[in-house]
Amino acid sequence: MSAPGKNEELQRLRQKIDDLDHHLIDLLARRQEVVEEVVAFKKEHQLSVYHPAREADMIDARREHGRKVGLDADYLEEIFRNIMRYSRSVQTAEISRVGVRPGARILIVGGAGEMGRLFKRWFTASGYRVGVLEIDDWEQVAELCENIDLALISVPIDKTVAAIERISPHLPAECILADLTSVKGLSVKAMCDNFAGPVLGLHPMFGPDTRSMERQIVVVTPGRERVEDRWVAEQFAVWGAVIVRSGVDEHDEIMAVVQALRHFATFTFGRFLYQHRIDLQRTLEFSSPIYRLELDMVGRLFAQDPELYSEIIFATPERLQLLKEYLESFRDNLDIVSGGDTEDSSGREKFIREFKQIAAWFGPFGDQAIRESGYMISKLIERF
Repeated sequence: MSAPGKNEELQRLRQKIDDLDHHLIDLLARRQEVVEEVVAFKKEHQLSVYHPAREADMIDARREHGRKVGLDADYLEEIFRNIMRYSRSVQTAEISRVGVRPGARILIVGGAGEMGRLFKRWFTASGYRVGVLEIDDWEQVAELCENIDLALISVPIDKTVAAIERISPHLPAECILADLTSVKGLSVKAMCDNFAGPVLGLHPMFGPDTRSMERQIVVVTPGRERVEDRWVAEQFAVWGAVIVRSGVDEHDEIMAVVQALRHFATFTFGRFLYQHRIDLQRTLEFSSPIYRLELDMVGRLFAQDPELYSEIIFATPERLQLLKEYLESFRDNLDIVSGGDTEDSSGREKFIREFKQIAAWFGPFGDQAIRESGYMISKLIERF
């Protein structure tokens, strides 16, 4: 084929790609029109933005369809996750400002704190009348509590019980008393002991810098809840949050691992790096993306408030006991390392045996972890 012929053929193929791209854009516009219909329906019926099972089924279906037509399943998943992420953001922006009980009166104890300010903004934007009670306002507590529908305790863990005991006598009988602390064994018991009305434990699994409630987890631990009092949890769902219901004991047992143990393990790693004065920037020059991700988590911890993490880690004797057991496991691991020098293979053999046993215990989660971490690694590679 002559040079002019090659150029014409290449131009023809490029034009086909342009035409297909325009067609894709038209299809996305039509899809967005349907999304807006979904937004209107959810808004009317006060339905949650995020439906995890629905999204998981969609992704699986798109991956399978992609395989059938010869496309890379991971490539398609990334495309459709971006599409669905945008769709959720549109829905959240429109629906999140809807109030389940607009006009209801809410008092946030500790409303000047970071989490208190966050929820004051969200409730106010959704049409609620929000008041704040701070340490200097207790002389007006009776007035502030008059005709309120929800009292939300948002104070540090070690001040939660005292705040509950102090405000409970002033609450209307039909008011909902709820708290935001991460230790429910203390707060829910205190609320039930001091207040005869509806009691609800809430644990938002996010921090005050959260800009969107979309797909954020809120754990609900009912203490004394009636069906008609569930509007509080429903409001979080309307904002886009994922509601996880749990009993008090289960919540505290899981949080001991998810928060206290995890944060302490991160602290331990960071403290070791500090004690050995490791050159962090130099290690990053040699690092894999997964090491960078792990170091990011360490750096993130030490860039935040130590008081907050000390509250979480030292909250209960049960948490401290778990940490002691964690440190005991280090001594067991030391036995493996001590027997693993170049002349003695027993330590390495034991390491391999333990590794296989633990891998079998993790089971299918291992494949899921590789897939999810692979996605995060690819994003880090793109950025750095």
